[in-house]
Amino acid sequence: MKRAGPYLVTLWLLWLGGGASTAHQERPNIVIIVADDLGWNDVSFHGSNQIPTPNIDALAYDGIILNRHYVPPLCTPSRASLMTGKHPMNIGMQDHVIISDEPWGLGLDQKLMPQYFREAGYRTHLVGKWHLGFFRRAYTPTYRGFDSHFGYLGPYIDYWDHSLQMNETSARGLDMRRNTAVNYDANGTYATDLFNDEAVRLIDSHNRSKPLFLVLTHLAPHTGNEDDPLQAPADEIAKFDYIQDPKRRTLAAMVSRIDTGVGRIYRSLERRRMLNNTIILFYADNGAPTLGIHANSGSNYPLRGQKYSPWEGAVRGAALIWSPLLPRKRVVSEQWIHVSDWLPTLGHAAGIQSIPAGSPIDGQNQWLTLQSASVDGRTVVMHNVDRRYGYRSYMKQGWKYINGTTARGIYDGWLGQLSDQEDQIPEEDYFAQLLNDSFIGSSMLLSEDQVREIRQNATLRCAEDVQAIPCEPLVKPCLFNVVEDPCERVNLADQYPELLKDLQSDVERFKRDALPPRNQPSDSRSDPALHNYTWTWWQDEMDEQQHMAPYILYLAAAIEILLILIVLWCGHRYCTRSRTKTEPKDAKLANK
Repeated sequence: MKRAGPYLVTLWLLWLGGGASTAHQERPNIVIIVADDLGWNDVSFHGSNQIPTPNIDALAYDGIILNRHYVPPLCTPSRASLMTGKHPMNIGMQDHVIISDEPWGLGLDQKLMPQYFREAGYRTHLVGKWHLGFFRRAYTPTYRGFDSHFGYLGPYIDYWDHSLQMNETSARGLDMRRNTAVNYDANGTYATDLFNDEAVRLIDSHNRSKPLFLVLTHLAPHTGNEDDPLQAPADEIAKFDYIQDPKRRTLAAMVSRIDTGVGRIYRSLERRRMLNNTIILFYADNGAPTLGIHANSGSNYPLRGQKYSPWEGAVRGAALIWSPLLPRKRVVSEQWIHVSDWLPTLGHAAGIQSIPAGSPIDGQNQWLTLQSASVDGRTVVMHNVDRRYGYRSYMKQGWKYINGTTARGIYDGWLGQLSDQEDQIPEEDYFAQLLNDSFIGSSMLLSEDQVREIRQNATLRCAEDVQAIPCEPLVKPCLFNVVEDPCERVNLADQYPELLKDLQSDVERFKRDALPPRNQPSDSRSDPALHNYTWTWWQDEMDEQQHMAPYILYLAAAIEILLILIVLWCGHRYCTRSRTKTEPKDAKLANK
């Protein structure tokens, strides 16, 4: 027995080591939830009591509020950056968005997030919006690494019948797919509910022997078609009758339906005993459009500007990350994170080693940043060098450079300031809702005092006693210290001319290294009227028709020849029969 002792100890240590190794290698489930055109002030964890988002807030308070999460100012560039881990300028996706009748998309030379995760053994699913190209089938989600896709391919749809009226010259077409098949059955179901249902179904049916990678990209609160832009169920709108502005009231209902889905997804993960090994990321793809095209009455206040502008209201978005795998929790992070960082960061958490590092403005692994406040995040964020309007927007070490703007400066102000307390629920009602058993905050043992402190730290305030220095970006470049002046009120370009030149030099270098935009003009052959009133991969269908055209011509010629032969044959039979019938009469006449 004495001799056996060391061997038993060795075997025990080997067993422990093997167990630890297996546990370490277990890959986390990853759930990414993206809200479309959600404003900074359209979630309540930033301090407003107007639109309560108790489930989203509970994840924020129990996880990490990402108070400096940066995104491109438009839908397509933002999604391209998430999927590739690269800045849109470095993949030709920086200039505007894909319109459904335009034949272009995210380059097929790019390896996407779901491809990396599928290679690592994940089941990969996309629910909701794609907006990265569909003019050819090869550009669509199930050809780009997703095992399944349920949702739409273009920029937006009607919330109820899921059709898209892209412009006045094309027909209204259905844009709803299950994988590559057109889905007609969903007609009449509110889109946000539809996508929440699908996400829950995927979690409930998931085979836990493989890790889950689920991306839910909501339509809400983006507007629908122009003839009925803001849509929500009547019973949901009624919950916000204290909001005076009817558009803002409907927006609140749209956001509330997202929040309901967040709670359902959390409960589903909990029910399947997957929560302890799950990372949940929630963020807005860009700032809200308070005014102008696709305006949804969203609020980025007190940030300046809105969607598709160079200002913080366009690019600094609401975001949080929650996971038991992160030791740091119940905090507000002021570290800079860009949406391109999520591929290398989540890839690192999943043990994926093959994700390449790019340029300083491409994605960076921020896993250590999320674990510790003492670790510096990124130091530069390139917002964009826009070809259409010619503006430039860039940040470096807390300083922001802006030259030019969009829409002649219409969006350059501080938009979406909320009404007085009459348009908001009382503070005690907010906390009662947050900690109610109906919402997931009740599972997190949050205290009211904790929440107050976290919420206060997440609320953005602008110094009222600071003397504003105007910025006219259409006249000359501007410079802001966005750490001390997050609302971009004090233009310091004249005080720091050398710093301005330094940032300008960086911008020119990034512009010089950027790829040309991939944008293409519209193609009238995309018209849904030509494709059974659906939006589809029209260039593939046209190619197939052209490929079949010679065979159709051969078939038509063969049919024509056959018809001629039949006519000739029938004519011959008729003539023969006619002669047979007239012969006796001719014979009698001859005998006479």
